[in-house]
Amino acid sequence: MSRNLLLTLRFDGTAYHGWQWQSNAISVQQRITEAAQSVFCEPIKIHGCSRTDAGVHARMFCCNFHADKEIPVDKIPAALNAYLPRDISVYQAEERAQDFHARYSCIKKEYVYCICNTKYRDPFLENRAYFYRYPLAVHDLHDAAQAFVGTHDFSSFCSSGSSVEQKIRTISEFSVTRNGELVLFRVSADGFLYNMVRIMVGTLLDVAEKKFFARDIPNIITAKNREAAGITAPPQGLYLNKVFY
Repeated sequence: MSRNLLLTLRFDGTAYHGWQWQSNAISVQQRITEAAQSVFCEPIKIHGCSRTDAGVHARMFCCNFHADKEIPVDKIPAALNAYLPRDISVYQAEERAQDFHARYSCIKKEYVYCICNTKYRDPFLENRAYFYRYPLAVHDLHDAAQAFVGTHDFSSFCSSGSSVEQKIRTISEFSVTRNGELVLFRVSADGFLYNMVRIMVGTLLDVAEKKFFARDIPNIITAKNREAAGITAPPQGLYLNKVFY
């Protein structure tokens, strides 16, 4: 019986059209699949824990696949990295039960959205944080974000391109903190809808700009209408930060 292998990796998503394999653009899944097939010398089908958008990054991303070739798990990351570009790196491999699935076995994910909150751009954060020059009152944004915590229908925070019918999700934590020039929006949930984090962050930025008030967020949630919410924040500030099994 083939082994079910779980890979943990990180990537800079700038050069990729998201995780999911695309017919007309390069994706992270394509690069991982090509590397795995080169190492294992057999057809490989990769299952990812999430579908990230074009330009979105991951500090921790998990995927699994079945393979027959017997390579020690501690040798697999280096073997794969030899075939991967420098903006993708596998740093752990382990064997899991046959029924394990990187997506469906996941119980929680944590995303972080990073804003460079300064008057002037930082070239070292280009494509890795959203540059936002206007002052942000972090404590006020943190308080406003607590309206998202709990179990809600997040239809107002899902882009129209989504085919998912069930839009109820449970957010367990949503914090907004500052670390020098960086403002970090950290959100954990049992699952996320298409562009959900980016729309929630965009809505909070609209609160900062007084286009909404914090007290409006519960009404935006209950509206179940994408047009009721704020902008979709750009992709380059978003990171899949942790995956929990």
